[in-house]
Amino acid sequence: MTKGNGAKPRVAFFDFASCEGCQLTVVDALQTHVDLLGAVDIVEFREAMSEHSDDYQIAFIEGSCTRARDEERLKGIRERAQLVVTLGACAHIGGVNAGRLGQSLEAVSGYVYGGEAASIDTGPVRRIGDVIPVDAFLPGCPIDREEFVRSVKALLQGRLPLLPEYPVCAECKLRENPCVYSLGATCLGPVTRAGCGAVCPTYRTGCEGCRGLAPGANLTSLRAVLTEHGLESRAADDSLRLFLSAELAGREA
Repeated sequence: MTKGNGAKPRVAFFDFASCEGCQLTVVDALQTHVDLLGAVDIVEFREAMSEHSDDYQIAFIEGSCTRARDEERLKGIRERAQLVVTLGACAHIGGVNAGRLGQSLEAVSGYVYGGEAASIDTGPVRRIGDVIPVDAFLPGCPIDREEFVRSVKALLQGRLPLLPEYPVCAECKLRENPCVYSLGATCLGPVTRAGCGAVCPTYRTGCEGCRGLAPGANLTSLRAVLTEHGLESRAADDSLRLFLSAELAGREA
C-alpha cells in the first residue's frame, strides 16, 4: 500500500445489505483504541461522520450485494481502493441474507413486502467477493473488535490479516468449556472458523457458524457426531442455513 507524501493512509467504510452491526463494532473499537485514529485518515464512514470523499486507499465493506445498482457501486469502490476488506458475515459469506437462496425472488419479496413487492429494488444475494476481487476479510456477526484492531495494524504494516484456520472447537478446549453436545445442544463449532474465542459455546449456546466454514470443514463428520449424541441432523441443517447458505451452495455447484 502506497502513501503519498508521508500522509496517513486514507480509509473509507461502505455499507450494503446488512444491519450495520459490524460498523458499530468498529465505532466501539475506535473509542478504546484511539491510537488507530491517529494512524489513519477516515474519509468516509456514514455511521460516524457526514463528510465523504472518493480519495481513499483502504475500503472496508459491510453487507451483501442484493441490488443491480450495488454492483456498479462496488466496482467503483474497487477501482479507487488499493485494498478492499470485507467486514462480517453478510459481506464475507452472504450471511443471514443468503438464507433465501433456493427460494424464488418473487416468493420471498411477496412474503416480506406484500403488495409493495413490485416497487422494491431487490435481487439475488451475492457475497462481495462474487462481485469484485477482495483482498482480505474479517468474519463474524458481528466482527470481533480485537480482531479488527489487529487487522488494521497489520494492514498499516503492509501485511494482510492472518485468521485462524482451525475450528471453534479448539478454542472451546482452550477455555475448558464443556462440550455443548453433552448438554444436548447442536453446535457448528467442529466446522466453523475460530477467532471469536468460542463466545457462544462459552455461554452454553451452540455455535451458529457466523464466521464461515473452517478450511477443510467436514460436514459428513459433523452429522456423525450429531448421531453419536442422539441429536437430530435436521437441527444442524437449520443452523447451517442461518449463515452458511451461500457457502454450502458453492460446495454443491
